[in-house]
Amino acid sequence: MSKGKKIILIVLGVIVALTLIVVGVGAKVYFDLSNSVQKTYESVERQKDKNGTEKVDLQKQEPFSILLLGIDTGDLGRTEVGRSDTMMVATVNPENKKTTIVSIARDTYVDIVGRGTQDKINHAYAFGGAGMSMDTVEKYLDIPINHYAAINMKGLKELVDAVGGIEVANDQKFTQDEYTFDYGKITLDGDQALAYSRMRHEDPRGDYGRQERQRQIVAGVAKKLLTLDGVTKYREVLDAMESNVKTDMSFDDMKKIALDYRDAFSNIEQDQLQGEGFMQDGVSYQRVSEDELTRVQDKLKTQLEVID
Repeated sequence: MSKGKKIILIVLGVIVALTLIVVGVGAKVYFDLSNSVQKTYESVERQKDKNGTEKVDLQKQEPFSILLLGIDTGDLGRTEVGRSDTMMVATVNPENKKTTIVSIARDTYVDIVGRGTQDKINHAYAFGGAGMSMDTVEKYLDIPINHYAAINMKGLKELVDAVGGIEVANDQKFTQDEYTFDYGKITLDGDQALAYSRMRHEDPRGDYGRQERQRQIVAGVAKKLLTLDGVTKYREVLDAMESNVKTDMSFDDMKKIALDYRDAFSNIEQDQLQGEGFMQDGVSYQRVSEDELTRVQDKLKTQLEVID
């Protein structure tokens, strides 16, 4: 299974992967999953429709988009609302059997919809939760954002521990939060995974390097989930998911995606919205050029079959 496929299975809430697994496992697991997913459901308040956003009809297998958020709540003991330190937009098109995942740097300088200010894109979540994040990304990328799935850092730690630890391939030796990470394949528990995902100051790639490590972690969790060992730990995984994952997708939505859109996960294209750093009032930001923004917008519009 490709790295991209592992990533999309986990970031769609862990839930899609679990849904596929339980189809052949039994009624008890199925109902456990259903009950856990109900606890993750959280609707969002959106701005009035400005981009012609309509609810996607999964029954008709229409292409859809989902905003994937990694929230820093639970990291270093944080308990406040938090900011979306990881942001990815996934577009899924079952007709051309393709999924595109675009990462957005947390410091990207944008208009915050509903706030009337310009700021780092990850501040939208702190200001107005998932709804404001969806509205802000929708305006910035000029595409409809149909759904969201968010997991906090505490949840990522608990998921890593629930599957018994993960293995990642580290491309540089560094120390973070009193842990030293050597080159090559290393095994991480939950606390180590959090530390591994946080490092960026020693990385010449900055936040882009950190995003790569975060993707390694979610891919590692997915790999474990899709093994027999992962299935036997399903109760621990569900417990971690219940209190740390939020999404506006219902269990029925997830079943439809798992069963009717699975072919779209066999062809994953990953991309990164690239910006350049600049300072303003003593604060660092990332500015994305018009050409780069248009490139990504056009790619996602093609996937969603959006006509300007």
